[in-house]
Amino acid sequence: MREQIEGSRAVARAVAGARPQVICAYPISPQTHIVEELSRLVKAEELVSEYVNVESEFAAMSVAIGASATGARAYTATSSQGLLYMVEPIYNASGMRLPIVMTVANRAIGAPINIWNDHSDAMSQRDSGWLQLYAEDNQEAADLHVQAFRIAEQLSVPVMVCMDGFVLTHAFEEVDVPEQEQVDAFLPPFSPRQRLDPDEPVTMGAMVGPEMFTEVRYLAHQVQLDALEVIERVSGEFRSVFGRESGGLVRPYRTAGAETVVIALGSVLGTLKDAVDDARAAGERLGVLGITSFRPFPYDAVRAALADARRVVVLERAFAPGVGGIVTQDVTTALAGSGAEVTTVVAGLGGRPITQGALLGMLDDVLAGRLGPLTFLDLDREVVEREIARDRAERRARAEVPGRAGPRGRADAVGAAR
Repeated sequence: MREQIEGSRAVARAVAGARPQVICAYPISPQTHIVEELSRLVKAEELVSEYVNVESEFAAMSVAIGASATGARAYTATSSQGLLYMVEPIYNASGMRLPIVMTVANRAIGAPINIWNDHSDAMSQRDSGWLQLYAEDNQEAADLHVQAFRIAEQLSVPVMVCMDGFVLTHAFEEVDVPEQEQVDAFLPPFSPRQRLDPDEPVTMGAMVGPEMFTEVRYLAHQVQLDALEVIERVSGEFRSVFGRESGGLVRPYRTAGAETVVIALGSVLGTLKDAVDDARAAGERLGVLGITSFRPFPYDAVRAALADARRVVVLERAFAPGVGGIVTQDVTTALAGSGAEVTTVVAGLGGRPITQGALLGMLDDVLAGRLGPLTFLDLDREVVEREIARDRAERRARAEVPGRAGPRGRADAVGAAR
């Protein structure tokens, strides 16, 4: 049923439709409204589930692991530092091939403390063995959760559904919340690949030595590759049942014949499409490619979607200090040998607004050849250059004072000892 609803509540109701048997809850902004709504549904007996209040995010994932290992459909949600706090069991969940579904309400990582949206948190776990699916809007966020349980349980791997914190979680918009009858028709009861049973004892997550660890990690790689086909197929099956497009690997928008294509993940895609529409109206051959599946990364689908592109701009909501774009590295690999020029634009860190005007200015710079390989959109250069100059001056001053820590101080100390 279509209704005006907050993104978090829409996601909670979609999750409830999947009938999770165990929900592990610990509040952290901006995902708190999701688990609060699930708590309300359980208390009102609209959802039959074991709702477990835990003392930390580490405990939330640990309880989810225990529940999934015994054959229960398990769900949790987190953000930012909460995701980092559960890193150890996150790797255990994927290593044990447990089909847990988790919402990540994307939020920046401190320090400095910042509660607003970017993709730093989920991107930091890109090598953890979890699938990562990114929602463009709240309709897709709700739909992806229903698909995530199906994908996770078919492959027996955990899945993160990533939605932009505040931008989506706290936004009210019209969403066709999946009906229970439709979800039941689409998502079969959970039949675990393996489970702990006292009557048939097995060991899960046992120690593996050097003689077999490479093979274990290879199998983790292979199941990610297998997920590419499953994600696409599940998206098609979802369309058949629900009558709308959602999920999949990539979402091209006006890419046919486009010489310049901008790649992005998440809610910024809507603003990008508006900017590209304006540029197209002015006669520019521009397109947008949304990436839904970041892990596994859909190299073949990206390469096919960018077949006509001569310039590719990757709009990053996170980056690797000292390196540059994170998504860019995968895009560059996908386009190896194509001759396309790849540029990175870092934007929207810590919740900074990405306006249509800023994007149109960026597109003008791209078409005029004014962008370098790495650009920070709306960067206050006066502030950063002043800070860089101050930092370098302080380092020089420390190095020039005998006896103080620094290259000169260490050399003087060695000379005095001799």
